[in-house]
Amino acid sequence: MNKKSKKVLGLTAVAVAAFGVSCGAQAQPKPAAAPLKAEVIHWWTSGGESAAVKAMADAYRAAGGVWVDTAVALGEQARSVAINRIVGGNPPTAAQFNTSKQFLDVVEQGLLNNVDEAAAQGGWDKVLPETVLNVIKVKGHFYAAPINIHMPAWIWTSKAAFKKAGITSEPKSMDELFAALDKLKAAGLIGLAHGGQPWQDNTVFAAVLSNVGGRDLYLKVMRDRDAKAINSAEFKNVLLTFKRLQSYVDKGSPGRNWNDATALLISGKAGVQFMGDWAKGEFALAKQEAGRDYGCIAGFGPNSPYIIQGDVLVFPKTTQPEAVKAQKLLANVATAPATQIAFSIKKGSIPARSDIDASQLDICGQQGVAIMKDKTRQLGNGEVYLTPDQNGAMQDILTAYWNRAMPVEKVQKDLAAALNN
Repeated sequence: MNKKSKKVLGLTAVAVAAFGVSCGAQAQPKPAAAPLKAEVIHWWTSGGESAAVKAMADAYRAAGGVWVDTAVALGEQARSVAINRIVGGNPPTAAQFNTSKQFLDVVEQGLLNNVDEAAAQGGWDKVLPETVLNVIKVKGHFYAAPINIHMPAWIWTSKAAFKKAGITSEPKSMDELFAALDKLKAAGLIGLAHGGQPWQDNTVFAAVLSNVGGRDLYLKVMRDRDAKAINSAEFKNVLLTFKRLQSYVDKGSPGRNWNDATALLISGKAGVQFMGDWAKGEFALAKQEAGRDYGCIAGFGPNSPYIIQGDVLVFPKTTQPEAVKAQKLLANVATAPATQIAFSIKKGSIPARSDIDASQLDICGQQGVAIMKDKTRQLGNGEVYLTPDQNGAMQDILTAYWNRAMPVEKVQKDLAAALNN
């Protein structure tokens, strides 16, 4: 090859290279940003709960994120795992807690990121109940994204068991409930399906306190921890009513999981269960329909309190830009009306937001939404008013009373001391 040929070839190569660079600059798009990965620690592990968390995960994926599911059975264990990882420097993107004081210590230690931006965008101050706002907003900042509202004091009934026992209508008072329990027992059925675990004993107690004691006594005991009210004849009646219910449980009750107790209603082997509306997720999973296969009673009478519990996501402290973006996206997705409706349909709860279309919910959910419009019926659950230590002490006393023979007056004195410790 002569020098002229080499020169032409060299110029051609340079031109081709330049053309390639030019075309590449114009034709090749910028690398797409990696999807925002969110690892979420939670204890939604029962059938209905798993269906609900899938609805939230699907919503997060639809928003362009990647959901990493870290399910840990039992709430106390899941919270322990989350806190240990936060303190240990390996935090998840988000973790489930209850709408309570459970995460207050973590906030005060500066271990959570706030989600003020999501709260402002979602108008949380305008669409969330005051009871919820008082929990998630600390010193002017939002530290948790509320997902739903659970009411722990629902009374569930099995239509099949009631029919077998000759019970023709749902009880409308505590006296009618005991009459129904007697008929169920006489028919050879389990009257009260109950899981003998401390938190479930506490659930039954809260239902009795709200229905027998009413709003005023509930607040005096739970919020004010009024020793005079706790030692009153009125509260004594609450405790005696609570203890009376224990005579209707079966021998398999101790240690039973709540969803296994719900399964007894689903199969028609038991007639009544005191449990939060997450039980509705188990009915739904079994293809049972509210009003047809089971009944739901939010309380006896139009003035019965509606106790507010629920689930929130908290967001551990991190300064990594992608992790912060994932937290913000998850907070927005979890609190969007469409997500809250889809989640609650599966979970059995009602959305935390008030600006939702309740027509998609079943009759129990619609009943809950309607009651929530009356602010005078809204009360926090015990964990809203009590510290974790106080709540734990109360549960221990109630479980001991549920399972053993002891003077009711001693229980009153023990509770008064524990709640004021």
